[in-house]
Amino acid sequence: MKFLRDITEFIFLEDLPKKADIIIVPGNTWPQPARRAAAMYQAGMAPYIVVSGRYSKGRSAFEGPSCDGECYKGPYAAEADFLTDVLMQAGVPGEAILQEREATFTLENAEYIRKMLEEKHLPIKRAIICCQAFHARRCRMYFEYVFQDREIEFLMCPAVTQGISRDNWAESKKGLETVLGELRRCGEQFSWMLQ
Repeated sequence: MKFLRDITEFIFLEDLPKKADIIIVPGNTWPQPARRAAAMYQAGMAPYIVVSGRYSKGRSAFEGPSCDGECYKGPYAAEADFLTDVLMQAGVPGEAILQEREATFTLENAEYIRKMLEEKHLPIKRAIICCQAFHARRCRMYFEYVFQDREIEFLMCPAVTQGISRDNWAESKKGLETVLGELRRCGEQFSWMLQ
């Protein structure tokens, strides 16, 4: 059905990777986005990976990773700590990882990463973002909004998490709820951003 294809194309953004100044992994509890970032780092796509995240808004602590069949031991005080561990276990050296440990949702990921990059005087013209596949549209929207006065190209190179992909999201209740929730939030939050 065409409307399902339209939703898929809108939500599940994915760009071809190009060499960049940084790779960004926004806060989340799944290892797949960090693993994709590690593979891109090892392929020479960027000299640094920025991991961002404290814990989800409305929670009082990081409740741990979503193992999806494999566990990381921790304990972790923040999402950024977990993501750093995933990267280091995948062979990324500590000196290539920059941490932002305060953000509790995607807009804050973008805002606090911008502040950190400015404090470190890192000139950025292109950034690769490795997020959850169904979160790619909203993630790009926030980063473009926060960096709108800078000429930065954001390339979305997401990873499939929770078993929800562009090919199967409409086949399960969880996939439908997740993707349609993202679609709803894109509209609600874009409206707020324009005001």
